[in-house]
Amino acid sequence: MTETPGMQTLRQLMPPTAESDTQVDWALLGESWGKEFPGDHRQFIELYGAGNMGNYLSIVRPEPKGAQPESGGMLEETVNAVNAWDREQKAPGLEGASPELIAWGVDGSSDLLCWDASGGDPDRWPVLVFNRDDALWRRYDCGMTEFLVRVLRADFDECPLGDLSLWGKESAVFLNEREYDRLLEQGLDPWTGEPDPFAGMFD
Repeated sequence: MTETPGMQTLRQLMPPTAESDTQVDWALLGESWGKEFPGDHRQFIELYGAGNMGNYLSIVRPEPKGAQPESGGMLEETVNAVNAWDREQKAPGLEGASPELIAWGVDGSSDLLCWDASGGDPDRWPVLVFNRDDALWRRYDCGMTEFLVRVLRADFDECPLGDLSLWGKESAVFLNEREYDRLLEQGLDPWTGEPDPFAGMFD
């Protein structure tokens, strides 16, 4: 599969730090959800894995429907998103909409990042973000990796997330779970690379 433009740019802004540690049966995943997943999402997971971007934004582990939900995984966060959609306000243009939500990310501000998966072409699914500080849902007409690139480049009218940790930074570090744990075991702060005598002590 040829890398999407968003994925090509993201690779430049966020060079991989380690091989992906996330194994996904994409056929099973698609069958369980009743649809294929976007190509850029598949490319992201196969290159980076599930993990954390800039010590702020987590890309959740893909999970087939019917599996035992993991804490903070796709199934749990999708349930959280559906509940938030039912009770929270929507930006103009979203009132009365009935999206099919699938969560792909969550951040340190408890914002929820999802697709509206109701369209037939997964590569054209828009991103829906619930900004918890604003208690408001907004729609962004781009895919997952383009969304991440535009956050890093401050290429929206305003930051869609509840914190400016990644906004306009032009680059970021991504650590999957295995690489994060490896650095802790070496006594390093995973995000600075500096020695930390307390690394891993409270995990």
